[in-house]
Amino acid sequence: MQKEKLLLWTLAAINFTHIVDFMILMPLGPQLMRIFQISPQEFGLLVSSYTFSAGVSSFFGAFILDKYDRRNILMWVFLGFFVGTLACALSPNYPFLLFSRILSGLFGGLTSALIFAIIGDAIPDHRRGRAMGLVMAAFSVASVVGVPFSLFIASMSNWHAPFFFLAFLAVVILLLIYNFVPSIKVPKKEGKDMPSPRQVIMRVTGNANQMRAISLTIMMMFGQFMIIPFLSPFMVANVGFSELQLTYIYMAGGFFTVFTSPWVGRLTDKYGKVKIFTIFMSLNVIPIGIITHLGATPILLALVVSTFFFVTSNGRMVPAAALITGTAKSENRGSFLSFNSSVQQLSAGLASFFGGMILVENTAGKLQNFGYIGYIAIVISLLCIPLIKRIKVVDA
Repeated sequence: MQKEKLLLWTLAAINFTHIVDFMILMPLGPQLMRIFQISPQEFGLLVSSYTFSAGVSSFFGAFILDKYDRRNILMWVFLGFFVGTLACALSPNYPFLLFSRILSGLFGGLTSALIFAIIGDAIPDHRRGRAMGLVMAAFSVASVVGVPFSLFIASMSNWHAPFFFLAFLAVVILLLIYNFVPSIKVPKKEGKDMPSPRQVIMRVTGNANQMRAISLTIMMMFGQFMIIPFLSPFMVANVGFSELQLTYIYMAGGFFTVFTSPWVGRLTDKYGKVKIFTIFMSLNVIPIGIITHLGATPILLALVVSTFFFVTSNGRMVPAAALITGTAKSENRGSFLSFNSSVQQLSAGLASFFGGMILVENTAGKLQNFGYIGYIAIVISLLCIPLIKRIKVVDA
């Protein structure tokens, strides 16, 4: 059990760094839009470029992840992530930063699939909800510690500083991977070679249960990432937050989800993945409806709504991730989860890009049409509930 805990803490550290790397760009949005003189659409492209490239790499990763030892390939992937993050830190202008985000995404996208594959291989189904809750609590820690600290050092220095911090952290985590992630060789069926790329695609697309899991991933991403990338610019332009006060959103949301994420994991193992998902997804549409229609609002009230949004968003992800991981058997879990991660990243990128196309800035500097985005997100989110009830775990 001690080895299992060290493994999970290492995977949580990887997830923490990956999430901060992705999230830090969003609260830096007002600063980057001002420094580079870019529009909401160009900023949306900056956010979505990471997810698009992560989606592409995850797609090709589906053809190779099950061919190699999990630990070895995780080391190489995270080394590439370090290089991409360092390139972001050294970016002198918008085009170079855009290229660097693409590079980071190429490797960052593979980390999620590898983390879930390792959990699926090393943790039995009856404890998988708690394991997912612990690893996904990294989002909470990233929100309450990683993002505020990154914004603080950015305010003390410049926007490059958070990426230098993440690059340093990546070096430390490489040592943790080397020491605490065990060698996990993917089992091969007797007399069968590893599948070709065409066979991987046909195996996933020909499996109705896995296609429902992938459809759920797409819908959850559209329900969230039409909103999340533009939350910070909207809070500054329309609600009345200062750029420094944006840290309160992530600190408050992260503080509560540090406790609620493991709690949701325990509820998932006790009461079932579908039931807990249904509860939190139903609750999640409430803050979506409120937050996308806010005008000038007292900071405390806005924080209550945004915190409720982050808690319920995280709450629906824990049971969904545990369920999706169990839709593939060990011998093809890596390829399926990489395929799913590809779809997840591409969907998040498309959602960000689509949201950026709907959102417009008026002559007074206010962002308009966020309410329409909220209505679309609510409809898509609610459609996830009947869908998840049709997804079955096949590897317990």
